[in-house]
Amino acid sequence: MKPALTLLDRTLHLARYPQRKNETLQAWDAADEYLINHSHDMVLDPQRPILIFNDSFGALSCWFAEKGPVTSVSDSYIAQQGCRQNLAANALPDVTQFDCLAELPANPQLVLIKLPKNNRLLTWQLQQLCHLVPDDCIIIGAGKAKEIHTSTLKLCEKYLGETKTSLAVKKARLVFIKADKTLAKPMPAPKTWDVPEHGLTLTNHANVFSGESLDIGGRFLLEHIPQNPSLNNIIDLGCGNGVISLKAAQLNPQAKITSVDESYMAVASCQENAKLNLDNPEQIHAIVNNCLDGLEADWADLVLCNPPFHQQNAITDHIAWQMFCDAQQVLRPRGQLIVIGNRQLGYDEKMKRIFGNVKKIAQNSKFIIYLSGK
Repeated sequence: MKPALTLLDRTLHLARYPQRKNETLQAWDAADEYLINHSHDMVLDPQRPILIFNDSFGALSCWFAEKGPVTSVSDSYIAQQGCRQNLAANALPDVTQFDCLAELPANPQLVLIKLPKNNRLLTWQLQQLCHLVPDDCIIIGAGKAKEIHTSTLKLCEKYLGETKTSLAVKKARLVFIKADKTLAKPMPAPKTWDVPEHGLTLTNHANVFSGESLDIGGRFLLEHIPQNPSLNNIIDLGCGNGVISLKAAQLNPQAKITSVDESYMAVASCQENAKLNLDNPEQIHAIVNNCLDGLEADWADLVLCNPPFHQQNAITDHIAWQMFCDAQQVLRPRGQLIVIGNRQLGYDEKMKRIFGNVKKIAQNSKFIIYLSGK
């Protein structure tokens, strides 16, 4: 793992967030380097905004922080924390950090977009920009060459304007977009659909997992949520749109549900779904966080968890490890952790190492649901 980005006679010390011992992944990629190399000789107005979208851990924000007023736009709480950490480590001025639902600053001079893999989020961001950018604004996207498909370029053409691409360098590619204000359309409403077998109506903002239907893992877990009058405090860890929280609340009306996700759009969707589906929406308290950082120890009766197996674009199991360790801390004695995962992920071994016990409570051809007790 390289701890420092050195380009153009300048060095930045950058780390992923949260920092781990023996980290094997670096905090920037070839697309970041390509954007920096391409943009370094631009003459920028120190008063006009620079917008940076989807900056994984703040590499771009750090590089441009002294060149003008930077606004970094990300749906990821972890990415924002990483950006703050790296700005401080390099003694750089703060940048403004917004989530993807916030109103953006007017009259930007430069927009840099790390192209997201989720086309729904990309479409949302392109439509935001089409309403916002002036004619002289420079817009450059970047990503891995293998992930910039013809469909990606067609989205840029459809929702923002004329699009051209660069040659690939270190397997990364740039995308140059000229905004066409005649393409501006009203921002789309969140996608909504029903889950009639559970009496739920779900709404999803653009970057929420499984944004157009209930995912099959979540559907399976819904059938195995405990109903017990002794459950007073339940945590839905990695809540997404809150469907597990909603079912837990319906089954256990006496319980307070804490719904946690690192995606701002997920938490906003969860809050809206509580209002749509519950007589008492305040039964669900939804927060953005890095797993269960800072939550009180020994208070929760039950943690429900469907862990992700990637961070940004990297496949990793450290998030599941942190989720299980954090759950062990916040659970009261005899509290329980219930986890669903694909059969091949081997979550049972991790849970047994942390809790000392694990058992299967349900399985099908694709998923296994495990339970560990504290």
